[in-house]
Amino acid sequence: MKTSKYIVGVAAMALGFAAPASAQSAGQLLKGGAIGGAGGAVAGALIPGLSTGNGALIGAAGGAAYTALSKNKRYYRDNRGRRYSLDKRGRRVYQR
Repeated sequence: MKTSKYIVGVAAMALGFAAPASAQSAGQLLKGGAIGGAGGAVAGALIPGLSTGNGALIGAAGGAAYTALSKNKRYYRDNRGRRYSLDKRGRRVYQR
């Protein structure tokens, strides 16, 4: 059982180090991991056979993965009613 905890922990750390380069900011990833960890701890307390620590690790890894893979863009409208988002340099990217 200890081996699986280490594997999950290493996978979560690897995801945490690799994901900021391809996704949002590190703060958003940490927030997603924290929310997932809290939900996993609750699930671990409720599900028989799953400890709260294991649930928290699994939930944190899942929350960080979801945050890294989701495309959280904020959309705006210009004075003509067209929808756009902003890229990382602050330029408008219009939707087709």
